[in-house]
Amino acid sequence: MEISDIKVRKTFEEGPLKAIVSVTFDNELAVHDVKIIYAKDKLFLIMPSRKNLDGTYKDIVHPINSEFRLKLESAILANYNDVIEAQKNAASEEV
Repeated sequence: MEISDIKVRKTFEEGPLKAIVSVTFDNELAVHDVKIIYAKDKLFLIMPSRKNLDGTYKDIVHPINSEFRLKLESAILANYNDVIEAQKNAASEEV
């Protein structure tokens, strides 16, 4: 399964939530609401989930193995870093 598109939908400067992302696989399947979180001095992904009646959360979609999780996380975080860099460059050009 190949990652065919990554869209950073929204970024946040304050708090641990840094971005909300959509990912398309094989130009056929889109997964929305992947979250990028900053905690414990690093960025990581939170997969889309739903809240259960007991207050716990259950992933709706998630990688099955660590190899694909690493591939997905690397691609999404690289894209996120490119978006943040472009935002910084655009802001510095405005000044």
